[in-house]
Amino acid sequence: MAFGLMVKRIYEPAAADDGQRVLVDRIWPRGVSKEHAALALWLKEIAPSDELRKWFGHEPARWAEFQKRYRVELDGNGEAVAQLRDLLRHGKVTLLYGAHDEAHNNAVALAEYLRGRG
Repeated sequence: MAFGLMVKRIYEPAAADDGQRVLVDRIWPRGVSKEHAALALWLKEIAPSDELRKWFGHEPARWAEFQKRYRVELDGNGEAVAQLRDLLRHGKVTLLYGAHDEAHNNAVALAEYLRGRG
């Protein structure tokens, strides 16, 4: 189901093979214009809570616990998760994030969750 799912920094240019571009951060990324973002959707509701985001602070040592806590939030966020799954049923989706760390961020955790590996 999530075969057409990619993850990408929003600062990278939009590409023709991105499919529907969905920003999954609660806060708009600094220095990015709406035109550059080329979004199909800004799904703030699926981002980690402010409390969880601040606790994590992009500390790799907290990654495993962050993923666990974020999965619990996602399990309780059926509407936003269903919205993303519906987009995936209709084609390729690229989850966009603003974090510097390309391995430890909410979009990576969300992609794993959607792929059923979380």
